[in-house]
Amino acid sequence: MRIDQALALSATLEATSDSARLDIELLLCAVLDKPRSYLFTWPEKTLSAADITQLEGFVERRKQGEPVAHIVGHTGFWTLQLAVTPDTLIPRPDTERLVELALDKMPEQGGRVADLGTGSGAIALALASERPDCQLVGCDRVEDAVALAQRNQQLLRLSNVEFVQGSWFEPLTGRFDLIVSNPPYIDPADPHLSQGDVRFEPDSALTAGEQGMADIRHIAEQAPQYLQPGGWLMFEHGYDQGPASVALLQQLGYQAVATMQDYGNRDRVTLGCWQNQE
Repeated sequence: MRIDQALALSATLEATSDSARLDIELLLCAVLDKPRSYLFTWPEKTLSAADITQLEGFVERRKQGEPVAHIVGHTGFWTLQLAVTPDTLIPRPDTERLVELALDKMPEQGGRVADLGTGSGAIALALASERPDCQLVGCDRVEDAVALAQRNQQLLRLSNVEFVQGSWFEPLTGRFDLIVSNPPYIDPADPHLSQGDVRFEPDSALTAGEQGMADIRHIAEQAPQYLQPGGWLMFEHGYDQGPASVALLQQLGYQAVATMQDYGNRDRVTLGCWQNQE
């Protein structure tokens, strides 16, 4: 089997994936340990028998709905390549919007930033990579998630970020210039939970009570105790949770509250500034 023939296997994934061509390219890259450009530069290259067996196994797993990131063990986020496991959410492109907005609100020089529910460490690591002058801390209540984030930190050799275990604010000390989070925000009754890649991701990282708003509410209520005067809170949420998120922050006394859209023009991130109320 040649590379161009292997790429044609994308047809077998079209019934179960809306990104069949990209899926087969990424799976084939993992098998060959080559970049995507190699596939199109050397389409006539022949796969070994071992390569073909591994690729066929990967394709079968993808047919069952298993995420490509879990099959190959890594995914791209921001400018980084991150290891991923079923212990955390798979970092998604929409969350890069949160990174953009966070970079815009970080102090011009120095500063402390906390990432709550860090999972694979994607947000904290992206910010740390862009701002080596800032100190980042990511926390997660799941021990395996913290271990994964620490592994990613070591792979990326970023010294200005640390990962600690604990629920939301529990392991944090001091105050921060910015607090970011991509918390669970899906209503447990949402039918999409039984579809697509999310079937393979931890439910505890996806769903929250109060129609998905429970963890957002907890974070918003507690954040003022950990924010510097003039510090910012921002969090990702569902496409239909913008109005509720704005109302919540305004009710709690945050200033300059706004909801920002993702790359698909859907409400995705709400942010607010905390001024010293004393």
